[in-house]
Amino acid sequence: MQSSAVLSRQGAGFSRAEKCGQEPRTSAELAKKIAAPAIESCRQSEANRQPPARSAEIDTRTRMLLEQPIAPMILRLAIPNATVMTVQILIGLVEVYFVSRTGVDGLAGVAPVFPLVSLVVAVAQGAIGGGIVTTVARALGAGRIDAASETAWYALALGVPLGIATTAAMHVQGPTLYAQMGISGNALEIAVSYSSTIFAGATLIWLFNLLMAVVRGTGNLQVPVIVVCGGALILIPLSPALIFGAFGYQGLGPSGGAVAMLVYYAFGTLAYAAYLWGRFGVLKPSFRLPKLSLGPALAVLRVGGMSAVVSASTNLTLAIVTVYVGMGGVEALAGYGAGSRLEFLLVPLAYGIGGPVGIVIGANLGAGQTERAVKASWIGVLMACTLTESIGLAAAAFPQQWIGIFSQDPSVLRLGAEYLHRVGPFFGFFGLNGSVCPCGAGQGRHRGARRSSGGLAKGRRHMEFRCRSIGNGRLRPVCIATSDQPLRI
Repeated sequence: MQSSAVLSRQGAGFSRAEKCGQEPRTSAELAKKIAAPAIESCRQSEANRQPPARSAEIDTRTRMLLEQPIAPMILRLAIPNATVMTVQILIGLVEVYFVSRTGVDGLAGVAPVFPLVSLVVAVAQGAIGGGIVTTVARALGAGRIDAASETAWYALALGVPLGIATTAAMHVQGPTLYAQMGISGNALEIAVSYSSTIFAGATLIWLFNLLMAVVRGTGNLQVPVIVVCGGALILIPLSPALIFGAFGYQGLGPSGGAVAMLVYYAFGTLAYAAYLWGRFGVLKPSFRLPKLSLGPALAVLRVGGMSAVVSASTNLTLAIVTVYVGMGGVEALAGYGAGSRLEFLLVPLAYGIGGPVGIVIGANLGAGQTERAVKASWIGVLMACTLTESIGLAAAAFPQQWIGIFSQDPSVLRLGAEYLHRVGPFFGFFGLNGSVCPCGAGQGRHRGARRSSGGLAKGRRHMEFRCRSIGNGRLRPVCIATSDQPLRI
């Protein structure tokens, strides 16, 4: 019996030995089946660690954003971009100048409408338009020209409903809003008439700025300069002709300036559409409406959402202040309106620098050059703050030179000068705001490379795998642990 027990134990020992000899082979076979997804996941992680491969089709403008020295490049892009945005604001100021020639009531009537028009332009151009600029720049930086080209259709899809919503909101709330601002009599009639005219074409304002954002996203800022400045050359003689009359035709009064503005936006929209769908640039949008999805549109709105809140808060603050100033009489409202126009000029100057910075950031993040994107943001903020603070200090020192452009009334000059004396030294914050928002819009969430692991379980046995590089870009799974319980690493 002892011999049989020994034989039995030996047989069991041989059986265990055979199992142990077979187990590595069995584990290797099972590991081979498990390894496939682990290898694929690790390859994706290694790809994420490297900057996205640049397409050979990247155009020269995109390559400039990715490779040239940052400060000179931002300055070179900021000059035409600031020119575009400044000319747009100057167009509004020129219109206010012509309206002011009709009398104090005309200036007081346009004063509460101008901040709301500027609000729409700021949101369309700097906020939602900033989201479009970033989308195009990131797609081009990653070499995805088709995706960037499709953004032109999303600009149309966003511009039309937003324009209709703006028209409806101002048609319903406009008259009540202006009355609550303390305007009455002839000034209120002028405000309602001007507002009804300009906001009837709000869709043109939205389409003009969103299509311009598509062009700006490619780094081409020469075309917007041509369109905006060319339109200004038409608008400057057209506006007084429609306000005061010309060639035997009776003028429309202050509302004639609104009509001239809509003509400007209509021709500009057609010019941008002809450039994009004529395929004169790097973008090649299709002639047929592609199948659009909600995701990219929401991405644009999400990027531009915070900028829209900032733009809205700035302009609404000015509108609220207008309400309180209006309680002091028409002269006080006219003086404040003339002084605050300089603030509207600061916004495009700040965004004129911040916009190109957002383009540079978007393109470099799309190409995986994070450090260059961060450096560009700091340089842009410094440049914008320096510019706007310099203007503020000059306005505080010589306020009557600015106020005198709009009125020579002693009360208007005194009140406007007092306003600029107090707020001018703080104009540097306009530069901070106008540059930080585009920088934020240009950023994206970059997920770091994740380590991949796979688990093998048979009963309570677990095998943990990680991928290890073996050179030449090849990966292989390596078993790092075997235990009765999963090993947490």
